[in-house]
Amino acid sequence: MARAAVARKQVLEKNSIFVRDKERPCSNGFFSKHLKKVYPIGLHRSNSSLSLSSVSLSLSQNSNDSSLTDYSTPLEQKISLALRLITPLERREAPAVSKNVQQQPQQQSNQESTGGELKRCNWVTKNSDEVYVTFHDESWGVPVYDDNQLFELLAMSGMLMDYNWTEIIKRKELFREAFAGFHPNIVAKMGEKEIIEIASNKAIMLAESRVRCIIDNAKCIVKIEREFGSFSSYMWGYVNFKPVINRYKYPRNVPLRTPKAEAISRDLLKRGFRFVGPVIVYSFMQVAGLTIDHMVDCFRYGECVSLAERPWRHI
Repeated sequence: MARAAVARKQVLEKNSIFVRDKERPCSNGFFSKHLKKVYPIGLHRSNSSLSLSSVSLSLSQNSNDSSLTDYSTPLEQKISLALRLITPLERREAPAVSKNVQQQPQQQSNQESTGGELKRCNWVTKNSDEVYVTFHDESWGVPVYDDNQLFELLAMSGMLMDYNWTEIIKRKELFREAFAGFHPNIVAKMGEKEIIEIASNKAIMLAESRVRCIIDNAKCIVKIEREFGSFSSYMWGYVNFKPVINRYKYPRNVPLRTPKAEAISRDLLKRGFRFVGPVIVYSFMQVAGLTIDHMVDCFRYGECVSLAERPWRHI
């Protein structure tokens, strides 16, 4: 009987110890050991308590994964309960936000904060003619590779000595009709009859000297085409077949002439071109996209730079 009582007492003591061990809260070592098996993310301690920001972030980014929310074992249930207990109250209530969203910089807008209008170069104002605004938005600074178009832009740049871009653009179609679409080979063959006819056209308003200048320049372009294969390859060769991309913030920073324009002007004059001073040449480079001079905050700057990054080609 005594032996049976002793054996029964030992069994009761073992059961009591087992119950106390089950009710004892898990230690940090036990918790970390098994947590890593379920969520392989390193834990770190903050100044006050154990932080699980990396765990909560992982859960928020993978909320569609049912394996992270379906607790099928008692161990996972304990871990879930421990997470809720040690996570600060404000973190439990507020939804987790992805770091990618928090750190994503706010994209700069090319629209003015007042009227929502597109931001343009400063020389385009509210009083600017719609024709000039369209010219700025669609043509100015776009790289041009076609010989006929380059000839046209060079001729119109020379007209800046007498007119502004708005006046020139409004008569652009008349110029094209008068000069056969600025085809160098056709214009180079024009004689006195065509010169007098164009100069006497009051709608075009070009002096006879200007008409003769355009025809003489066409003859020079024909010679360049024979030597270089195209007028385009000749002009683009001066900028290594890639537009010069500037980053001007203010109109006062934009030059009227550059050393590159002066070099081109000197060579053109040697070849017999007329009305191709460095200021006119630089205006031609700007409109033909050989140089990108849009202001950096202009909505067209990025678009023209993207076009400038394309490989050079002669059409």
